[in-house]
Amino acid sequence: MRLIVRQVKVKQVMGIIERVKKAQQGDEQAFLELFQQYEADIYRTAYVYLGNSEDALDVVQETAYKSYKAIATIKEPQYFKTWLIQIAIGCSIDMLRKRKKEVQWSPDLLDHLTAVKDEEDIPLSVSLRDLIAYLTAEEKHVILLRFYYDFTIREAAEMMGIPLGTGKTLLYRALKKLRMRVEEGDSREFKSN
Repeated sequence: MRLIVRQVKVKQVMGIIERVKKAQQGDEQAFLELFQQYEADIYRTAYVYLGNSEDALDVVQETAYKSYKAIATIKEPQYFKTWLIQIAIGCSIDMLRKRKKEVQWSPDLLDHLTAVKDEEDIPLSVSLRDLIAYLTAEEKHVILLRFYYDFTIREAAEMMGIPLGTGKTLLYRALKKLRMRVEEGDSREFKSN
């Protein structure tokens, strides 16, 4: 079974590499297919940073424009998604700077980020929304990149523009906070029973 899954992933990566190379040679259709494959991920990333749909859609458009103009600069086509998300994060941060808004973590986003029901994994007294609310914007960012998008901590740190050690510290601190909140929920539930 693992061999089949690995073969499928290799074929997917090879398809991405092939389309990136075509896009680099000016094939607009290849670029469009690539971009559309990750458009929802770009939107979700922008929404996390900006907190509203209109701004997130603006970032999707800006990311499409910037990535199309810079497609020739990709040295490692297999990391196209990482490259795109990095552009989206940069566009989101630029928009925040221009509008002098604070990074917002939208409670509605949790509905999009998780397909698992909160009750199944953690006590009823502690919801995922409650857990995330105690994290700083940077901690939320590293958790999102690491566990939702499945980037390595090294990739997450690069995308955030921080040293690897800082990324590890943020991740460790965020996980520690989440663990403490879950344990607090366990103890409250135990006391109420």
